[in-house]
Amino acid sequence: MNRLIESILIPTDGSEGALAGARCGIALASRTGADVHVLSVVDVRIGATDGAFEALEKDAEDAVNRIETLARGYDAALEVTTAVRQGTPFQSIREYATRREIDVVAMGTKGRTGLDGVLLGSVTENVLRTARAPVLAVPPAAAESAIDDVAFDQLLLPTDGSDGAAIATGWGIALANRLGSMVHAIYSVDTSRFFGSQEPGDLLEALERRGEEAVETVRERAVAAGVSVSGTIATGPPTDAVLTYAADRDVDLIVMGTHGRTGIGQWFLGSVTENVVREADVPVFCVPVSAESP
Repeated sequence: MNRLIESILIPTDGSEGALAGARCGIALASRTGADVHVLSVVDVRIGATDGAFEALEKDAEDAVNRIETLARGYDAALEVTTAVRQGTPFQSIREYATRREIDVVAMGTKGRTGLDGVLLGSVTENVLRTARAPVLAVPPAAAESAIDDVAFDQLLLPTDGSDGAAIATGWGIALANRLGSMVHAIYSVDTSRFFGSQEPGDLLEALERRGEEAVETVRERAVAAGVSVSGTIATGPPTDAVLTYAADRDVDLIVMGTHGRTGIGQWFLGSVTENVVREADVPVFCVPVSAESP
């Protein structure tokens, strides 16, 4: 890639939640030199009458035009493409992203409900589970932030030492390098999820060693890229550890893989990511194992 991110897709349903995702996506596009694509999907499953369906299409047009105006008003140099599609929202988003070779999908985690729109939250979850590109999931807490206030100064990289975490680490470090951010690596030792013949002390020591190795790997990659980095071994459920660290250190963005380790002595980063996306007050940059390395 000549640029870290060449294109960002911003799905919208016209809600405040979608607007929060748009602001964050526009900020990232402006700071990485990416093109912006804005997409609204009219849900064909609603079963509306012809007149009502026309109204939904008009709402979709208004929604994409609003984001286009916002993007161009913030950064006149941005290339903006808009589209309205009919279909199942998450499938249409995935298909658009695949056909246009979109690098990142930026979307809010909450949206409309009822016949006047789609539940963007459930759409976001489905996109997260099926997308082949990273998804920037933006929580409702970011809805009041102006684009100028969107920060990427402090990035948190949870790791479990898995291949999925390694891919997310690559993205996190590349983003930090491009945006001038500091990286915080964290590994959580969660002994409550494991049992067996080992003594608790032996198990804890083994997990701490694994954590130290995982954090050190992130540290080495960050240093090699010229990125400032710190590393932490936490104790407790991974979701709690990530959220607590993010709040205590005023983290701006959490970057994590959507698939990680499973089995005895390991934790499943995928379920942790899903829980972090649901509970975090800051955006979460979710990287699937299928994502192309930056």
